[in-house]
Amino acid sequence: MRKLFIAAFMFVSIFGTKVMADIKMGIILGFTGPIESLTPAMAASAELAFKEASDSGSLLGGKKIEPVRADSTCVDSAAATAAAEGLISGGVAAIMGADCSGVTGAIATNVAVPNGVVMISPSATSPGLTTLDDKGYFFRTAPSDARGGQILADITKDRKVKSVAITYTNNDYGKGLADVYKAAVEAHGIKVTTVTAHEDGKADYSSEVATLASAGGDAVAVIGYLDQGGKGIIQASLDSGAFDRFILSDGMIGQSLVDAFGKDLSKSFGSLPGSTGKGAGIFAEVAKAGGVEASGPYTGESYDAAALIVLAMQAGNSADRASIAKNVMDVANAPGTKIYPGELKKGLDLLAKGKKINYEGATGVTFTDVGEAEGSFLEQEIKGGKFKTKKQR
Repeated sequence: MRKLFIAAFMFVSIFGTKVMADIKMGIILGFTGPIESLTPAMAASAELAFKEASDSGSLLGGKKIEPVRADSTCVDSAAATAAAEGLISGGVAAIMGADCSGVTGAIATNVAVPNGVVMISPSATSPGLTTLDDKGYFFRTAPSDARGGQILADITKDRKVKSVAITYTNNDYGKGLADVYKAAVEAHGIKVTTVTAHEDGKADYSSEVATLASAGGDAVAVIGYLDQGGKGIIQASLDSGAFDRFILSDGMIGQSLVDAFGKDLSKSFGSLPGSTGKGAGIFAEVAKAGGVEASGPYTGESYDAAALIVLAMQAGNSADRASIAKNVMDVANAPGTKIYPGELKKGLDLLAKGKKINYEGATGVTFTDVGEAEGSFLEQEIKGGKFKTKKQR
């Protein structure tokens, strides 16, 4: 009986130690919905950073991170809010996500900020999030569309497009980016023939394309999602012969689009946040070694968002939610030793000694005073059946 008691005690002690050691961390992305082909690699990239910190043995004296996934759907704010409530009631210390701007704003406003939980989004780009009343709990490693729309307009001008029709997905992301893009292309002297919204989830977009075609244009700018309405607009355009040149927003860039249309996209181009700098090259190697496909959109931003969370924990020597919020800006910006992907142990060890770090990461992280990335952009075109980067902007 005594041996049984000792064995039972040891089991409880070991189990209790594991529970105490694990820090739950939320990952909320649209695993279903209009960008579902992008999110697996984004989640895997964030989990790669969490695993790197866990395996280092340096996080808060040897703590481990337990990632917990939840589905934002990208478009259903009620479902996203409920999913986030589940994460927070489950005890997550912080959240990597969300992804699309509308659900990100809903989660931040209704769930994360009221509960004092840090969110770092890798891909929510709406300019409206810049002025969110976040009380210091919301950050994003993706830059705002206020700049992204200007970059896309610059590329449109450089590609010698003289007139453009614009269609956008009818939500915060689509409307915000369309407004910026329209103003910027017109400032370049490019004629905007029409601006029309489209709804996601429809089986047929021939009527929307008929409206665009009647207005005319050298190309149609598709500001939307590659697995939903944006794809439908392209399909209907090609089927009808209305357009064969498409200007693609960041939400339209992904391998599934090229797989669907192949050479029919050969005249098309677009842009998305990203970098060709030192950190991007290192991240590609780190991701490959970890079995993660890092070439897709927002994978580097996802790794960086997760890395900033663990580094902020270490800077405050605590997994307390308020402590994380207090320290994100300090680890993201200068001064301090630059830290790149694969160097989280180095960063954690320096912070444990009271040293300053400047997390550069995969995307050259530098936060503005409201906690969003200044960012750079990649001009994208289709070559050899894949999206390729022409240059950084």
